[in-house]
Amino acid sequence: MIHQFIFAAPKPGMTEAEFQKYWLEVHAVRYASKIRQIKKYLIDTRIDFSGDRGADPMFGGIAEIWINNDKEQLESLQSPEFLEGARLDEPKWAAFWKTLVLDTDAHVLLEGPPPVKEPTGVKTVVLLRRKEGLTVEAFRKYALEKHAKLNLAVPGLRRLVYGTTRDGWYGFGEPRFDMVSQFWFDDLPSLEKAMASPEMAACREDDKNFVEMRYLFVMAVKEHWVIGPQPRD
Repeated sequence: MIHQFIFAAPKPGMTEAEFQKYWLEVHAVRYASKIRQIKKYLIDTRIDFSGDRGADPMFGGIAEIWINNDKEQLESLQSPEFLEGARLDEPKWAAFWKTLVLDTDAHVLLEGPPPVKEPTGVKTVVLLRRKEGLTVEAFRKYALEKHAKLNLAVPGLRRLVYGTTRDGWYGFGEPRFDMVSQFWFDDLPSLEKAMASPEMAACREDDKNFVEMRYLFVMAVKEHWVIGPQPRD
């Protein structure tokens, strides 16, 4: 199954709160959820945390979409629900020129408790680009076989998933990022404690071995299921 991430930012003149409200209450309900090929649909809204204080956030939220395969993904992009609905609505609330889309293959490293319709926890979403000179294969191998062990030692971690950018994205050039990693915690204090831990410091130090640090981006979010957590028929 394809796990797609769509990172988006508010259009000029719209606050982040207005942007998130429109996305959740209008765009997701009236347009995006009507695309029948989408099996699950989750919106992550950005929240403030110590890791981004003082910085201008690149994005205000993320859409996570699950689609069965490449064929159905192409059908979704050619559907009237997308072309005449979701796509036409996007300029009303999103700075579409800032939007980042990545299709990934999920690697569940810590299963954690089953997802629920109304999540109460928080998570961090991390965008990573491989270190210059490192092959895609070497980057993935290091992340999955070495770096993941350090991530799993972070205190308070409830679930961990790596999403590696799908091979097809390398056919005509370089995607902007090679992986999206997600870390789930019970609440914001648990996340903040984890970020300040020596175990997280070890993770950050190890990042330098395989990640281009100037392109590492972290955001904390709250999840909102639109379709799911169980896939629809």
